[in-house]
Amino acid sequence: MPKEDSHQFKILLITGLVLFFAGCLLLILLPAHKSLIAVRCLGLLLLAIAGLRNRSLTFWIFFAMLVGLELGLDSPAFAVQLRVLSDIFLRLIKVIVAPLILGTLITGIAGHGDLRKVGRIGWKSFVYFEAVTTIALFLGVAAINLTKAGEGLAIPASTIAQPLPNSTPLRWTDFILHIFPENIVQSVAENQILQVAVFAILFAIALTRVPEQLQKPILNFAESLTQVMFRFTNVVMYFAPIGVGAAMAYTVGHMGIAVLVPLGKLLFTAYGALITFLLFVLLPIAVFGRIPLKRFLRAVAEPATIAFATSTSEAALPRAIECMEAFGVPRRIVAFVIPAGYSFNLDGSTLYLALASIFVAQAAGIHMTWPQQLVMVLTLMLTSKGVAGVPRAVLVVLLATSSTFHLPTEPIFVILGVDALIDMARTSVNVTGNCLASAVIARWENELAVPTPD
Repeated sequence: MPKEDSHQFKILLITGLVLFFAGCLLLILLPAHKSLIAVRCLGLLLLAIAGLRNRSLTFWIFFAMLVGLELGLDSPAFAVQLRVLSDIFLRLIKVIVAPLILGTLITGIAGHGDLRKVGRIGWKSFVYFEAVTTIALFLGVAAINLTKAGEGLAIPASTIAQPLPNSTPLRWTDFILHIFPENIVQSVAENQILQVAVFAILFAIALTRVPEQLQKPILNFAESLTQVMFRFTNVVMYFAPIGVGAAMAYTVGHMGIAVLVPLGKLLFTAYGALITFLLFVLLPIAVFGRIPLKRFLRAVAEPATIAFATSTSEAALPRAIECMEAFGVPRRIVAFVIPAGYSFNLDGSTLYLALASIFVAQAAGIHMTWPQQLVMVLTLMLTSKGVAGVPRAVLVVLLATSSTFHLPTEPIFVILGVDALIDMARTSVNVTGNCLASAVIARWENELAVPTPD
C-alpha cells in the first residue's frame, strides 16, 4: 500500500472506531437514543471505506463483528434469525478439521520417518502445556480473590428453579479412555479432535514400518488431501465475514446489553485476567523464545478473530494450522502441537474455570481458605484437560467441581448470563496460546523457519 493511502487508511480506521465505540458507550447515558445509531452507522461507513483501501480478510472479519454488534443492538429480533448463517459457517469449518489433521499428521510424521523427533516434540509439548496451563489456573484464582466479584451478588429466584444439566464428574480414567478411538469413522463424524490425532499418529508410525513402495501411494494421497483441505479452507474463508458477523449479531440480539450490568464485575475480572495472561505470560514466553512478534501477531490475528466472534476453537483450527505453517513452523510440529493443545493447552478455559469456581463460592457466601483453593486448582488441573471433547465442557466441569467441593449450583446459572461474552475472549486466548506453543516448540527444536530479527 502506498504511503499516502496507508495514512488515509489509518485516519479513516481510527475515526471510524472512535465514532462507533463512542456511540456504544453513550448508550449507558442515553439508552435507545436514535442519534447514537447515526453516530455508530457513520463510524461503520468510514470503516467500510477504509476496508476498500486495504482489502484484508482479517479487517473485513473485524468489520463484520462490528456490523453484527450494531444489528444486535438495533434489531435484536432480526439479529437472532441470523444464527443460521453462523451455523452454516461453523459446519463448513468443522467438515475441514478431521481430514486436515489426518493429512497433516500423516505427512508430517511418516513423510520424515524420524520417530525420535516425534517423541521429542511430544514430551516437549506436554511439558510446555502443563507449565503454561498451571500458571493460567493460579492467575485465575489470584484475579477473583483480588476483585471478589462474587461477594454480595444477589441470586435471582428464577435461576434456582432451573433443571440441572448432566453434571456427572469427569473422572481421569474416563478422559484417558476417551483419548483412544474405537471407531475412526465415528471419531471423524463427532469431530473428536484428539481421537483423530491419536489415530493419525499411530497410522503414521505404522506407515513408516512398511516398504517404501507401499508408503508412497498413501503419502501422496495424504499430501494431496492436505493441500486440497488448505484450498478448501481458503474458499470457506470468503464466507467468514458473513458467518462471524451473524454470530456476533445473534449473541448480542439474544443476550442484550442489559445482562452485563449485574455481572459487570465478573466480566471485567475475566477480561482483565485474560489480558494479563496475554501480556505477562504469553508475551514474555514469545520474547524469551525469540519469536518475531510482528510476524506472529499478523499470523495469529485472523484465527484469533474468528475464535473470538464464533466462541468456537474448532472454527479457527484449520486457519491456525495454515497460518502457523506459513509463519515458518514445520508441518510435523504444527500438525502435532495445535491439535494436542486443543485438549491439553486451553489456557483461556483453564484460567476461567479457576476464576469461576471461586466466584461460585464467593456468590454463595462460602469462605474458602488458601489450602482449599489450592486443592481445587489441583483438581481443575486434571479435569480441565478433557474439556475439548465434551459438549458444553466448561459448564460440565464447573458443575462437577461444585459437587466435589460441596458448593451450590445456583451461582453457575447466574454466570451463564455472561458466559457467552466471556467465552469469546477465553476461546481467542486458547487459539493464540496454541499458535504460540507451536512456534515455541519449533524454536526449541531449532526449526522455526523465520528470520530472528523482527
